[in-house]
Parts: sequence; C-alpha cells; structure tokens
Amino acid sequence: MHWQTTRFDIDLTRPKVMGIVNVTPDSFSDGAQHAAPNEALAHAQQLLREGADLLDIGGESTRPGAVPLSAHEELARLMPVVQEVVHWNVPISIDTYKPEVMQAVLDAGADIINDVWALRWRSGPAGLAGQDVIARHPRCGVCLMHMHGEPRTMQLSPMTGDVLAQVGAFLSEEVQHLRALGVASERIALDPGIGFGKTVAQNFDLLARQSELLALGYPLLVGWSRKSSLAQVAALPGGVACPPGQHERMVPSVAAALLAVTRGASMVRVHDVKETVQALKVLDAIKHHPQQRDNMTGTA
Repeated sequence: MHWQTTRFDIDLTRPKVMGIVNVTPDSFSDGAQHAAPNEALAHAQQLLREGADLLDIGGESTRPGAVPLSAHEELARLMPVVQEVVHWNVPISIDTYKPEVMQAVLDAGADIINDVWALRWRSGPAGLAGQDVIARHPRCGVCLMHMHGEPRTMQLSPMTGDVLAQVGAFLSEEVQHLRALGVASERIALDPGIGFGKTVAQNFDLLARQSELLALGYPLLVGWSRKSSLAQVAALPGGVACPPGQHERMVPSVAAALLAVTRGASMVRVHDVKETVQALKVLDAIKHHPQQRDNMTGTA
C-alpha cells in the first residue's frame, strides 16, 4: 500500500512515524515549547534525526477547550516554518481545518492536509470548503479524522453507543463525498480520532477493535501520543504520580503506538519519536525473524 501525496508516494509496507511539530503556545502537551519559528525548525530537525518519516506541523491547538484562531493568525505561525521545511526533502503534513490555510500551505509545497474536521469546515455559509481545496489539487494527500462535536466542548458531552460503528460509518461517508469529487483513493488516509469527543472506555474500544476499520480499505493514521486516556489507565496505585503528567506519558504512548501498529495502523503520530522508532524496530525484528515466518506459514 502507498499513500500518494504532493511530492512523495509514501510506501506503507512498514509502519511510518509522523513527528509532531506544534507551532503553538497552547497545545495540550508541548504548548509554548516550539512556538517561535526557529524553535519549531530546531525541533523538526531533531525529530528527523530521531527517525521520523514525516512531519506534522500545526499552528492551532485542537485540545479540549481550545479557542479557535483566525486563518490570518494561523498562517502567521505556520508559513515561516512551512516555507523552510519544504526544502528538506521530507513529507510534510499540515494539521489544519481551515480551507484558506489549506490552500496557502499547499501553494507553498506541503504534501498532506491532516484535518480533524474531515474537510467539513466551511468559511462562512457559502464559503470555500476543505473538500473544494483538496479536490482542486492534483496530488496532495489528505487524512480524514473522526471528531464528535468540536474542540471547545467535545469532552463535555462525549459520544454514546457503539463507538466503532459510528466512527466507521462517519469515515466511510466522508470518503464517499471526497471520492465523488474526483479525489483518488490513493490520496486518502483515515484517523479514528482518539480522544476527540470520546470516553476513556471508547478510546480503548477503538484500539481493541481497530483492525475492523481496515475493511474501509484505506491506511490508518493513529494518534495516541500523550493522550489523557493513557494517563487514566497508567496511573500508579496508591495515588503516586496519579495521573502521570504530560511528559510522564512516554511509555504508555509507545505501548499504545505498538498496539495500534499490530492492529493495522500504517502510521502513528507521536511526540516521542526516538522511543517509538526504537520500539517499532523491535517489533519489526520479531515480525521478520525466521522462526516467526515459519510459524506464519505452518512449516515450523
């Protein structure tokens, strides 16, 4: 399986690691650490040295309770970084839902649009929609994510019922809309939206049953990194370090990323690139061990 993007056909035969670059003062995990362009660029370079296959650059936080930015403010944060990173010969994903921002970063050479609103956001009642921007572009990749509600209120009233059935139906419908506009299937990836309007139990239900989403026929990009659901289940007994802080969630984040890959994820979006890459190398060594191949073919 390959993912077609603006400049790259990304081979997904082996899972890819997408490193997170938040050019924001208020992201839930690393807000303000890389808000200045030079800091964001230095962080992006570090992630590549640690083994990231792609970079996901975002200028607006979509954490629970986040306050939206104007397109002008978001572009002011993003463009100095995007204009430099496009020269690094690495696939660049832009985490945005605004059609004007999508158009600007694609014009600057970005490869992928990673949209928590799954291209449903429209600039005004009769304005440009994200689907229009993607459909007009000849090659860019796009990741459609499931979100229940919207960032400011999504955790106040999380979804109910069978989470996997609802996520699958939503993603299938959004894919059909995009395909009807002429967007090739090779350009599309899907994200179940861990933490976006879902309870802790629903998030882990999505992980346990994630392989069922492969029936949709598209690569999965999954983001568990440092999510609060991990803190809930990883809390130590007796109230010690309960729940783990943002930077104490690396181990459960890596565990969740590995579990997502074993359940069919083609890409994992992470803060802790080095540790995730190392863990995936161990998993790959087991998958390609001669004894494992013999067991899989029944020749042991």
